[in-house]
Amino acid sequence: MQLLLRRRGRALTQWLAIGMILAASAALIGCHVELRKTDAQLGLNAQQSRGRRVYDQDCYRCHEPYSTRGKEGPGLEGLYKKQYLPSGMPANDERITDVIIMGKAKMPSFNGKLTEQQLQDLLAYLKTL
Repeated sequence: MQLLLRRRGRALTQWLAIGMILAASAALIGCHVELRKTDAQLGLNAQQSRGRRVYDQDCYRCHEPYSTRGKEGPGLEGLYKKQYLPSGMPANDERITDVIIMGKAKMPSFNGKLTEQQLQDLLAYLKTL
């Protein structure tokens, strides 16, 4: 009887080890986790760093900063490098400010939620994407 229990115990241990190896392999192969870069690594100045904090607080939940992949809203990588926004409007400070302040489609208005300085800091950060 004890021999049978030891065999089952070894078999169970082997299956657990195999399962752990497979899980670790899947994690290494299937998951690419990119560590968040610091402001210094991104070369951000003081204003852009402040804008990044505004972005993290108010924008990140809906917009990916360093990707064109969207969440609730579009990814913002290269926002100012494009001639036009997805809406067809010019990609410039005036139009981007309008979208932030007035909102658009699913995006809420940030009118009265950001100070003028926070808005300028945010625009400075968005230009680095």
